[in-house]
Amino acid sequence: MAETIHQNVNNVSNKRRPGSEEWERDEMLKAKKGGKPGVQMWDDPAAALASARHEFGEHGGVNMSIEASATFTVMEPESLRRMFAGELGPDHDYFIYSRHFNPTVLNVSRLMAAMEGTEAAYCTASGMSAISSVLFQLLSSGDHVVAARTLYGGTHALLTHFLPRVCNITTTFVDIRDLAAVKDAIVEGKTKVLYFESVANPTLTVANIPELSRIAHDKGATVVVDNTFSPMVLSPAKLGADVVVHSVSKFISGGADIIAGAVCGPASVVNAMMDLCDGPLMLLGPTMNAKVAFELSERIPHLGLRMKEHCNRAMQFATRLKKVGIRVIYPGLEEHPDHALFKSMANKGYGYGGLIGVDMETEERANRLMNLLQNHTQFGFIAVSLGYYETLMSCSGSSTSSEMNTEAKELAGISPGLIRMSVGYTGTLEQKWGQLEMALSRMQQDSSAGLFQKS
Repeated sequence: MAETIHQNVNNVSNKRRPGSEEWERDEMLKAKKGGKPGVQMWDDPAAALASARHEFGEHGGVNMSIEASATFTVMEPESLRRMFAGELGPDHDYFIYSRHFNPTVLNVSRLMAAMEGTEAAYCTASGMSAISSVLFQLLSSGDHVVAARTLYGGTHALLTHFLPRVCNITTTFVDIRDLAAVKDAIVEGKTKVLYFESVANPTLTVANIPELSRIAHDKGATVVVDNTFSPMVLSPAKLGADVVVHSVSKFISGGADIIAGAVCGPASVVNAMMDLCDGPLMLLGPTMNAKVAFELSERIPHLGLRMKEHCNRAMQFATRLKKVGIRVIYPGLEEHPDHALFKSMANKGYGYGGLIGVDMETEERANRLMNLLQNHTQFGFIAVSLGYYETLMSCSGSSTSSEMNTEAKELAGISPGLIRMSVGYTGTLEQKWGQLEMALSRMQQDSSAGLFQKS
């Protein structure tokens, strides 16, 4: 079944949009061949999404149907044997069981592959299931990983505690900005994966994806990038990464009501993860529910519009916070150490991401500001996660990065008072800035808060 996913990107059903082949050849779309083998490359992820075939519903509805069946019938008994032998698969509309492949999930996976510019993709039940399944696929007992010091706390815990205990897989954590240190840490023949986030959670450190990929590939390692913080904004596969993972629960969903993930990469990798005998997605079972896939199919088409407004608001708030003397971290600010790097890699027109860091130095001060912002001025909500249409705030050191010990957080550059702020887009810009400004004014009045930097 080596070609199952790749063929499904093109042949999931016969309900192809009329004239789509001619449309795809339109020179106005500026499609490019390059990058990953067999992948059509686009200057803009929105153009890639628009080029992906639109699936009609069973009775001609403009929205695709939900294939909610757990199991699927065959017309001839012999087909079942051939399906389990790998001779017949989803590329010819043969489905066994929805833990394996499901038509609705495949349709959404096709959109994810188009957006990330990869040959294939498949969606999972959560972001962590996407991450863990990829690592289980690429690694064996005794293998070694090199990973960024600054990672989502759950990923850090997986690499630090679970994989060594259960799988005898070890990880060396490095400063991902230090390319020489990354190169030295990769042991040729033993290090199988270089893992990092395109924009680090929660410090907003930006990874040099082209150079890191070159270093890893020179030593035979596979590059896995978590692009959760920057869908549409950055395209790691175009920049050299091999596999891209997402927590789809965040920006891609946009509604804080879905838990989901995705793995985007070569068809060989994605198909191997679904192998009936030893595929981690097939055997561990964290595949996406078809009803969730349908919900996502309704949201991905306007992801680009949402990301542009998230990024616009984040830039506005970061610039204004800087002017009033707040310690703010945002790659869109010229003084951010990775500003030029981010700009050189980013897809044009999307900005610099929808998250900002506000460093209050201590957890007490961070909590004081978040309390004012939620409970007094209604600026946003104190909650983990990100990518919601309302602003979400959390003190990372004591929440989403709490799995890391004090030393690891210090090495990662996570201040005890760092507020990770996922900027929403509800209300008007001036309305929301007024609410933020009001909370800052109250903080300033509290002489013990020590909010503003000394000039």
